[in-house]
Order: sequence, then structure tokens, then C-alpha cells
Amino acid sequence: MRYNNIRKIENLHIIFWLVKDFGWVQDIHLLGMIMVFPTLIIALWLTWQMRADLAECAHNVAVCCWITANSIWMAGEFFFEDGTRPVATIFFSLGIAVLVTYYGWLYFVPKKVVEH
Repeated sequence: MRYNNIRKIENLHIIFWLVKDFGWVQDIHLLGMIMVFPTLIIALWLTWQMRADLAECAHNVAVCCWITANSIWMAGEFFFEDGTRPVATIFFSLGIAVLVTYYGWLYFVPKKVVEH
């Protein structure tokens, strides 16, 4: 898929994400919960589309973890007396771990020196 098309879908994704969080902050349960699905589906689709580029893929996996954590936290506030933070923390931690691993590999793993 061409870069311009991906960018348009990324921009749509941001709109969905903002509407989801708007539902959360305004305590509109139905809106917040419904918007989890298109937001997460597009994030997963973008991750799949970017799988050939390690940097893009790693960041998109982290975004998927973030949206999942955010959604679990939101559902906890809506329906479980804010009792889902420990589960949300797992997904936030996974996203951080993905990026720490990626940047650790990028900057600290010696690369083969190609001699000419």
C-alpha cells in the first residue's frame, strides 16, 4: 500500500482514538466503548501493514498495547470501580518493553562491520 494511503488511515485512526478518549473523559460509556473497536482494529491493521519495517512495526505494536491498556483502564472506570488498572499496567508495560527492546537492539547490539 502506498505511503499516502497509509497516512490517510493513520489520520482517521487518530480521529477514532480522540473520539474514544472523548467518550471516556465525558463519561459517555457507549461512545467510549464502541470506539475501542475501530481504534484497535485500525491500529492492528497499521501494524500488519508496517510489518516489513522493524522501526514502524515496533512503534505500532507499542501503540496497540497503549490502546489496549487505555481501553481496559477506561472500561474499569466505567464498569468496575476503577479496578482494572493492574491489567492495563500489563499492556502499558508490554508496549514499553517492545520499544526498550527495539531501541536496545538498535543502539547497543554490535552490528557487523562491512569492509570494502
